[in-house]
Amino acid sequence: MSKIALSGDAAGTGTFTIASPNSNNNRTLTLPDATGTVAVSGSAVTFGALTATTLDVGAGSASTPSLTFTGDTNTGIYSPGADRIGFTDGGTQVGEFDASGNFLFNSGYGSVAIAYGCRSWVDFNGTGTVAIRGSGNVSSITDNNTGDYTVNFTNAMPDGNYATQVTPQATALNTGLMGCLRHSFNPGTGSVRVSVNAIDAGFRDSAYVNVSVFR
Repeated sequence: MSKIALSGDAAGTGTFTIASPNSNNNRTLTLPDATGTVAVSGSAVTFGALTATTLDVGAGSASTPSLTFTGDTNTGIYSPGADRIGFTDGGTQVGEFDASGNFLFNSGYGSVAIAYGCRSWVDFNGTGTVAIRGSGNVSSITDNNTGDYTVNFTNAMPDGNYATQVTPQATALNTGLMGCLRHSFNPGTGSVRVSVNAIDAGFRDSAYVNVSVFR
């Protein structure tokens, strides 16, 4: 059987061998440093179990990204710099993961900027037995006392340096309610303590309390 050997393959560990056609007119490309074959039969291509290697491409740019789509060469993925992954649409950068792992995008900001998302939110009934109506990253609500609640996070915050928004119900029955972070309790990584107050009337339970945490 005649063979054609191509030396100096990309991995530098062997040769690519192309066997002569067999009786079924199939051709096999043998990869000595892989764990399978690529078989070609007419117009069909069959892949065996191949060992994945590294795909190394150029950095590209916003106007000419490294990874694109057929017929749309100015939309895709590129690298704006070391340890950064950029996303471009129509030749303009629209998103990025920076070297610190932050996600940046342009959604009305005017330019690509870090997106500071809501890390936790909850809508609960603070009267009687506290009940959560809807939430995100909140495991439970602790009813400490009248108008005094602790919001417990499902996944802890990295630190207590976050912003907390508290909005209670405002109706004719309890007009003048306001929500706030309990001043005597520092925000924790696993929970935050909040309160609902009636002006000149102290703490008061509210049927609707909304709490959101941003960081």
